[in-house]
Amino acid sequence: MSKPPFDAEAIRALAALLVETGLTEIEVNEKEGRIRVVRRAAAPALPATEVPVAPAAAAAEAAAASEDAALHPGTVKSPMVGIAYLAPEPGAAPFVTVGQAVAAGQTLLLVEAMKTFNQIKAPRPGRVARVLVQSGMPVEYDEPLMVLE
Repeated sequence: MSKPPFDAEAIRALAALLVETGLTEIEVNEKEGRIRVVRRAAAPALPATEVPVAPAAAAAEAAAASEDAALHPGTVKSPMVGIAYLAPEPGAAPFVTVGQAVAAGQTLLLVEAMKTFNQIKAPRPGRVARVLVQSGMPVEYDEPLMVLE
């Protein structure tokens, strides 16, 4: 029996990484070859009569709140694509909490990009009004992370 032209365990590991991070595509190039794994979000196959209305309304409300936050002058936005972390390590207290006063330059959260943890600091002094992300959540460039007042 001949060896398959691909490493099934590597593909499984990459697929698990996609699910874990929320990414939709990952590619690894090595001297032995290249592996590319793409995940497509599939909509649930529900009959039209069973489609819940409340989650759609909640999603629309969350999108509107995010848009409102993007327009707020105290919005802290992500400078990169990555994974947001609200605490320095799992199980530790968060860097900041809602209602907490912060100084300019104080670390608010971390965004991990390419295995590097980047500190996102307060651009000005203020009070944390809203935290718009959850720890471990993927974030996009220019996505609102927090609102300072």
